[in-house]
Amino acid sequence: MEKSKGAIEAEISKALTQWEKSYLGRGSLSVKTDILRDMVIVVLNGILTPAEYALCKDKEGLLSIKTTRNGLVESGQEELKQIIFSITGQELISFHTDISTQSGERVMVCKLSGNLEKELS
Repeated sequence: MEKSKGAIEAEISKALTQWEKSYLGRGSLSVKTDILRDMVIVVLNGILTPAEYALCKDKEGLLSIKTTRNGLVESGQEELKQIIFSITGQELISFHTDISTQSGERVMVCKLSGNLEKELS
């Protein structure tokens, strides 16, 4: 039996939470994944520590946190490619991420080699 779109989205959320914990040392408080056409969009909430929120009170600290956190995630891009491929069967063509230092939310957009949403419908 083939997996549903919702089952694949849940599997990606779980796998990325595990990746965060093993690669970055801590995971987010919640994760929501959506498959839209040829993209996997992941929203991770609660990823900043209290110390990082304190550093974000001025522009220099804010930029430092954004740069460091984005660099850490991008340095694990090969593992992320493997995770996405193993779950979706699609190659990861490009990867984009940003973090909000206001809400502590990270958004990841994974551009796939094909239209996964269409394949699942």
